Amino acid sequence: MMALTRSQQMSRIRGRHTGPERTLRSLLWAAGLRYRLHARTPAGRPDIVFSGAKVAVFVDGCFWHGCPNHYVRPRSSTEFWAAKLAENVHRDAEQTRRLEELGWRVCRVWEHEVFEHPDRALDRIRSAVFNPRWRPSRSWRVLKVVEVDPSADRERRYMRDLRNGTRRRNVTRRRSTRKWRVKAPMK
Repeated sequence: MMALTRSQQMSRIRGRHTGPERTLRSLLWAAGLRYRLHARTPAGRPDIVFSGAKVAVFVDGCFWHGCPNHYVRPRSSTEFWAAKLAENVHRDAEQTRRLEELGWRVCRVWEHEVFEHPDRALDRIRSAVFNPRWRPSRSWRVLKVVEVDPSADRERRYMRDLRNGTRRRNVTRRRSTRKWRVKAPMK
């Protein structure tokens, strides 16, 4: 059997009903929270919607949405992937802004949070649904990554806050390809 090309691998990645989404939905259902999937809102179709409470939940993939901890800069087709990342971050910011302007609460959860800290993700969503004083936390996104020292495998990450585009920061660090780890289920 031949290995899949990169293009074939990427074409198989789903946009809906991903593993992290299904896991989070199971946690929410077990906690007694009832929601709608991909329901229409004034600004798109979030992954999970609590219509009555006007809460939109997005489960953001670390690679596709620029996770500050787990985004890995591809080494090929760099211009294409840089443009794709910038486009995704811009769309996330615009969608979040539009929903919040219309009185919705937007709760964004990283895919790694669903697996590493499921209780925290659940508590944050529960709070967004039930706590009138809930406020979203900062949501930093990688906008672009530039290799600064190939011999030391160092890169500079240019980041911005999703809700406040003027808040930016740069981090120079060793290139990492570490992936989040799924915790073993409790018995």
